[in-house]
Amino acid sequence: MSVLPLVFTSGWASGINAYAVVLLLGIFGATGLTDDVPASLQRTDVLIVAAVLFLCEAVADKIPYVDSLWDTVHTVIRPVSGAVVGALLAGQSGSLSDITAGAVGGSTALASHFVKAGTRMAINTSPEPFSNVVMSTAEDLGVAGIVTFAMFNPEAAAIIAAVLLVTGLALLIYLWARIRRFLRRRAQRREEKRLAAEVARVAR
Repeated sequence: MSVLPLVFTSGWASGINAYAVVLLLGIFGATGLTDDVPASLQRTDVLIVAAVLFLCEAVADKIPYVDSLWDTVHTVIRPVSGAVVGALLAGQSGSLSDITAGAVGGSTALASHFVKAGTRMAINTSPEPFSNVVMSTAEDLGVAGIVTFAMFNPEAAAIIAAVLLVTGLALLIYLWARIRRFLRRRAQRREEKRLAAEVARVAR
């Protein structure tokens, strides 16, 4: 079970920024800072793809509404990435079955993804764009910090990730009313655009 804290932490981080997790783990393994990273994550092609996608997310994640669209697309990608990374980490250590590790990594990634996506939807109800930039930067730094910390103190990092996950879920429940208002307004805007297009078509 020694690998479980690292699997849990990487799963939480994958739900926020899966590409950063793959990139960081690969770099740590390739540079010899840790022996816990499987060789498949250290491959040059994997690192290059992860770096490019991380840069794409770093940009998209800071633009209002684009970030929510990006989150929607990654509703499948982030949990799958968390599951794959968890299974690879477990396969590397041999102390936890791949299936169990994949379930832990994937479910934790899914939970943290919902926290991130929901929080962003609430933030997007604000007219100014600066909160998106601040939140995105904080998330990137948080993922980098906790994954790095997990490499050397996996149990303590897992506790921090668990606290952050529970806190995020509690915050998401609190913000749910605001998120619902955001969804209603977006649906109303779509309906207004549809009606305007219909009026313009009839006028022609």
